[in-house]
Amino acid sequence: MTGSFLLIDDEDEDIEDDTEVKDKTLPKWRIWLDVEASRETKNWLPWRPDKSKGQSEEDCEDPDRQVLFDDIGPSVIRILKPELRFQLMCSFLQFLGIPSGCSYSGPDWSITLDEWSVFDSGLATERPLTSLDLQCSGVSCIGHMATLHSVKKQIGHCKDGEEFIQNVFHQALPLFSKEEKSLLSLYWLQYEKLKVLHYLQNKNKKKLKCQGKKSKKLAKNLLKEAENRNNLALWKEYAHLEWLLGNLEDSRKVFDTAITLATSQGLQNPALCSLCLLYTQLELEAVEDAVGGAATSRAVHILTKLAECGLYSAYKGQVSPVNILKARKAYEYAFLGCLTESSLLCDSTVATMRADVAVSLVACFALFQYLTVGIEAADRVYMQALEKTSELFLHKKTEITNLWTQPTELETLTLMRSVLLRYHMKVNVYPLGPLRETLTSALKRFPGNHSLWRLYVQTENKYHNASRARRFFDSVTRNADMITPQLFAIYAEQKRKELVDSVQRVDIGGVYSTIPESGLSNRIRVLFEHAVQSDNGAHCPLLWRMYLHFLVSQGNRERSRGAFYKALQDCPWVKGLYMDAIEYFPDHMQEIMDLMTEKELRVRVPLEELDILLED
Repeated sequence: MTGSFLLIDDEDEDIEDDTEVKDKTLPKWRIWLDVEASRETKNWLPWRPDKSKGQSEEDCEDPDRQVLFDDIGPSVIRILKPELRFQLMCSFLQFLGIPSGCSYSGPDWSITLDEWSVFDSGLATERPLTSLDLQCSGVSCIGHMATLHSVKKQIGHCKDGEEFIQNVFHQALPLFSKEEKSLLSLYWLQYEKLKVLHYLQNKNKKKLKCQGKKSKKLAKNLLKEAENRNNLALWKEYAHLEWLLGNLEDSRKVFDTAITLATSQGLQNPALCSLCLLYTQLELEAVEDAVGGAATSRAVHILTKLAECGLYSAYKGQVSPVNILKARKAYEYAFLGCLTESSLLCDSTVATMRADVAVSLVACFALFQYLTVGIEAADRVYMQALEKTSELFLHKKTEITNLWTQPTELETLTLMRSVLLRYHMKVNVYPLGPLRETLTSALKRFPGNHSLWRLYVQTENKYHNASRARRFFDSVTRNADMITPQLFAIYAEQKRKELVDSVQRVDIGGVYSTIPESGLSNRIRVLFEHAVQSDNGAHCPLLWRMYLHFLVSQGNRERSRGAFYKALQDCPWVKGLYMDAIEYFPDHMQEIMDLMTEKELRVRVPLEELDILLED
């Protein structure tokens, strides 16, 4: 492992502003929230003396940032099983805000949900086919502590935090097996890609250019390592990174190079299928209104070459009908063989391996059918696959005990089918029924899947059928032992209320206050009250933060304060609740600060220090 992995900051990157109080004319509570959030971002790392500056332990201005061995010694444990060591590493990366292949599932994970991003990442309309790979978990990472609806300034960390993350990867990579090292490298590159996407969404061209350089450098350095040169997952991320940066031709060259590495394995290689699937989806997203034109021709070429298992050549023109027929035969043979083998296997480990192959193969076959035949043919592929995978899922269901895991193959296939149906509805006239039926049947089986709920809410709110959606939410909520359906039921009603309010109050200025309130507010309030009374809802930080925000927006201050104190009884550890309360009840700032001290929460800016900062 070489030092080339450490990314050096570019000289043209913005220098961090060390001025804590940016505007002294703001109210005191607002200044405290800004400074507290700023220190959370910059000071989450333990303090260490800088030997180059002659510092010692006595020079630390904040003793709480010092970590002594006597403090952590009793908690240090030794993990012997390699798989548990790697899982611990992945959990730590998740804690740092790095995607690590894990998902939060099961009713007990409701205590981790504390962030609004679980509902909408804003990617569904921009990237209708590839947005699922870029979703947020709804769990805030260290260094990002703010009020509920405040806009995050960055997805990464401060300069010291980014250096720490680079050192974590640099030191961890040599300690794991070849397969685990490949996964860690993948997580690192995905994290860099997410930062690029963040700046792309915010239209920050200067930051985007700087981050793009760093991310591309990391991708190239990772691929230079001997064990990564044939790692198709890394090639896929590198190509996607180039695409996001707008370098479409460079991205195509990377994709084509990667396909050449393993094209002889064809449909039996799930990593190759996954790479070709992303390549095809990106081509379709690039020219959504050109279905039947260049975008379709490129996509068909990619999927046809995948099925041929021969020498790969870059796109030069339309694929001949004969080659399309040969490719379809190859897809059908591989598809039926893979599903038959998976359904006959009794050993769950081997069956899972074959199911992983089937997922990527099914997605490629379905998209190939969509482009060459139509949506009905593609949907039949998914229906066959879901039927077979459902049988396998029922066989394995009693063996699934680990809740810190990837979504099942059945969930993944359902998501892929739903995304393709939604895309087709966007570019063509097509009935809503198949998409709705796919989502509702899947959500009855997987009520904790956030991605499925996001798709469902987006779909139903677009077509404004409130009564149907409410009946479905009620039926799932009654049978589910997790808070996720209730959270999304509330979110759907709130989005519906926003729409109604925007229509009622357009172009009438201050007169809007005379318009009668609809029954939506009462319905939302009832949903909140029922949700917080459940066992999982009572300990869900996000639910309480949403409830508090709703009550304040309704103008009921006393009831809001009562809800705040009730929330503290059930979630006393959630600092975000206290920060929300200071924003909503600034007159009670001192009381809330005292509560934080009483609960032994970390207050980085005591009011006495804030007064000194304001005097300077």
